[in-house]
Amino acid sequence: MLMQEKQMRPVVWVGDSKKRLLEFPDNVQDKIGYALERVQARETTNKIKRLRGFPGVYEIVSDYDRNTYRGVYAANLGDKIYVLHCFQKKSKFGIKTPKREIDLIHRRLNIAKELAQEENRNGS
Repeated sequence: MLMQEKQMRPVVWVGDSKKRLLEFPDNVQDKIGYALERVQARETTNKIKRLRGFPGVYEIVSDYDRNTYRGVYAANLGDKIYVLHCFQKKSKFGIKTPKREIDLIHRRLNIAKELAQEENRNGS
């Protein structure tokens, strides 16, 4: 079955996540966009991994020109995909995601939870 024939899950961009994604190199935008499309179609790709410490939150990792880019989304808040944050990982030491990025993801996850609850109340 073609991806377009499946029921695609809607995407909700939280904060400036879409704006940030559109600032990435075209190659990175394509890779993250393709991975999000797969998630919308309830499929998977090896570019996606769980974000440690955040149940139901995943990150799409794209390496390009010796840089690492991330797209973080929540997939367990109903039928929608909530893109919480897109950022270039600039940490020079280890693989740990910087605290300021984790804090922002946490804040936006709370916003996404509120949006999902509101939609559930409204029956949307």
